[in-house]
Amino acid sequence: MHYTLWPLALLLACTAAPAETQPDTPVTLPRATAETTPHLTYPWLPAHSYNPRQTVGARFAPPVGYQLVAMAAGSFGQWLRYLPLLPVGTPVRLHNGQLKDRQDVHAAVLNIDVGPRDLQQCADAIIRLRAEYQFSQQPDQVHFHLTSGDDIRFQDWYSGTGFRVVGDAVQPAPRPAEAPTHASLRRYLDQIFTYAGTLSLSRELRPVPLAQVQPGDVLIRGGSPGHAVLVLDVAVQPGTGRRVALLAQSYMPAQQIHVLNNAWDDTGLSAWFLFDPAASQVSTPEWTFRASELKRFE
Repeated sequence: MHYTLWPLALLLACTAAPAETQPDTPVTLPRATAETTPHLTYPWLPAHSYNPRQTVGARFAPPVGYQLVAMAAGSFGQWLRYLPLLPVGTPVRLHNGQLKDRQDVHAAVLNIDVGPRDLQQCADAIIRLRAEYQFSQQPDQVHFHLTSGDDIRFQDWYSGTGFRVVGDAVQPAPRPAEAPTHASLRRYLDQIFTYAGTLSLSRELRPVPLAQVQPGDVLIRGGSPGHAVLVLDVAVQPGTGRRVALLAQSYMPAQQIHVLNNAWDDTGLSAWFLFDPAASQVSTPEWTFRASELKRFE
């Protein structure tokens, strides 16, 4: 359970490095192999366990007639494109190991832990992936705001300055200093998950039009009820500029992050979702967002 920090109680639940400006040039991405996959780091994986044939980019080719948008080397979008996946057919499990009630909303499950506690919900999953990317680049980049507005930097946290909640206030608090390891990042994130949510994350993002959707963007409604879905990849149709996107989410209760399935679409898009700039909303299996709720990390 998330702890209460007024007005956090009603604002944390999913349902109750500057972002890159990328060119629109489409690219054809070959199916990932050991030779074609760029050198990217996914710090939570055991050593030598990364399989370039079990990634988002390897499993989800763009729909016929579409090409993937180009992403800068080392960018958040490129990192998301090569996220590791669990084997085909893997069900989505909750933080306690139980199966998620709905097994019809996912096309794949990311190979990343959810943790044993009910913390890594919707916005938390996006915070987790953003933090893991930043940690793989430069750990001192990692920082997130709590719903109270307080900015909690990982560098301060591992250096010996944490925080505590007293009534409605967030106050600095001493904690043991430690090295900036991945284990310390996970401890930091669990505390962030406890006091952050869709409202705080939405304040860290800036709106972007549907026509400009890029990997790393976020569909988000802050508050309660609220939800957030991450754009993993984007493909464009040459000539028309039509854009489709792969989406991923966690949900309530905390569960494995999964690629969403566009099951009701009969246009052959499979797991890809059309981002129609003329539409008033974007529908996903468990949430419908307004067109104005597409945002980007600053």
